[in-house]
Amino acid sequence: MRRPFVAANWKMHKTVQEAVAYARDFAPRVEAVRNVDIVIAPPFLALPALVEATANSRVLVAAQNVHTAPHGAFTGEVSLGMLQGSGVTLVIIGHSERRQLFGETDAGVNTKTRATIDAGLTPIVCVGETLEEREADRTFDVLDRQVRDGLAGLSAGQVAALVVAYEPVWAIGTGRNATPDQADEAHRHIRQQLASQFGDAAAACRVIYGGSVKPGNVAELSARPDVDGALVGGASLDPASFAEIVASSRPATV
Repeated sequence: MRRPFVAANWKMHKTVQEAVAYARDFAPRVEAVRNVDIVIAPPFLALPALVEATANSRVLVAAQNVHTAPHGAFTGEVSLGMLQGSGVTLVIIGHSERRQLFGETDAGVNTKTRATIDAGLTPIVCVGETLEEREADRTFDVLDRQVRDGLAGLSAGQVAALVVAYEPVWAIGTGRNATPDQADEAHRHIRQQLASQFGDAAAACRVIYGGSVKPGNVAELSARPDVDGALVGGASLDPASFAEIVASSRPATV
């Protein structure tokens, strides 16, 4: 059975103090939610403070990115060892903004994913098409390439334990979101691609949806059998809003 997974990606929002205040407000709101994995990905500076602030709660903490080198002349980057030292347990890899704005490639996603697993952390691997690619009827081709190349070389067991986030680029921060039918179709296709590469691991790997997720649409989206939760951007910045999204996610039924 796949346990629902709901993650907040704060992107470049919130100071350390704001993150701690958020945690104190948010954690009690979801304490009674027992059937969902709950994750927050703050900016790097807030990671240690948020780990400490959520230590006695049901909330896990993720990083938004990572560099694969253990150390070196990589100004502005953060290593896996640094993340381990901060206490995080998950890493978002290949978010569309990293791909679109910072030139991240499928090969780079693969390198980061493998290194993250080797470090004992859980990757949240993002895939998704642009509006141009969708309108050109290339959505499935793009998803196949991103899944195939991004997860190349992994074992079935490793894939079963990670999370794939489908985030159509055209729906991120635009107020638009994939309809439940569009999301379900894409998630089902991703799972078919996973099955072609990794067999039965596809049934265990959680595939979550990201793209203008809000309290008003998460229940309908997550009710689809191949949608295992959500990666939430703007709507996660308010603790009451994100708590409502968490509470609206379906229990595992697969």
